[in-house]
Amino acid sequence: MAWNKIGVVGAGTMGQGIAEMLAGKGLEVVLVERTKEKLDLALEQLEISLDKQMEKWAITPVEKKLILSRIHKETSLESFADCDLVIETISEDLDLKKEVFRVLDEVCPPNVVLASNTSTLSLTELAAETKQPERVIGLHFLYPVSKIHMVEIIRGLRTSEDTFAQTKQFVEDTIQKRGIQVYESPGFVTTRLICVLINEALHVLSERVAEAADIDSAMRIGYDFHYGPLEMCDRFGLDSVLAAMERMFREFGDVKYRPAVILKQMVRAGHLGMKTGQGFFRYDKDGDRI
Repeated sequence: MAWNKIGVVGAGTMGQGIAEMLAGKGLEVVLVERTKEKLDLALEQLEISLDKQMEKWAITPVEKKLILSRIHKETSLESFADCDLVIETISEDLDLKKEVFRVLDEVCPPNVVLASNTSTLSLTELAAETKQPERVIGLHFLYPVSKIHMVEIIRGLRTSEDTFAQTKQFVEDTIQKRGIQVYESPGFVTTRLICVLINEALHVLSERVAEAADIDSAMRIGYDFHYGPLEMCDRFGLDSVLAAMERMFREFGDVKYRPAVILKQMVRAGHLGMKTGQGFFRYDKDGDRI
């Protein structure tokens, strides 16, 4: 199948990263957000990301212009009517996601695959909102999207073999990432494992075993992590990590998924990480550590 135009629902951190990656692969992208203001902010962030790549000689000014020219801003889900694939990336709110899938099912032709970037919610439950649950699948990209060459492809209870085959072909041939087949389970593989690691790092921090910077240095240097667990938490968003932990705790009932108290305290204080400039570390407006 030829993939030419891809829809992305949501212009947050993950939506921006996915849109930038797709446009960088030569695909036309329809990026939808509820308001024009959020779309304009997303494009500003995309420009900052591309400028950083130019500074490192990763792309040229011409390539930057081409990438931006392939991303089309829209505020209506009806804009996805002629897309070959739609990827939903909004916040982990089950009711909001259900509403999105109900509309997508009406707007998109029957042959279009509907994918969700959810990290903890049930694909089967989202698919049940559509008349064709067999075309719903999970595409879980990791942050930063352009640098992580792996995608979890999650099969819901009703996901068809054809939908899985098409999606795997898109991942491996079109965007050239490694597709890992995962069967539906809260947190899948990556979120389930990394959140437990982050949560344990939070316990280590709250018990004053080591300072935040030293905990991260131990894991970066000792185990070749790109980011330490606390900086990962900042970059994912502390509220997102908390939501994932609470979801898995509810689903599994195992105390190892119970969120650390310090994580709840930080979220209540509004220290959500990179998105607010303050988490376990401080960040500037470009998302760089201060």
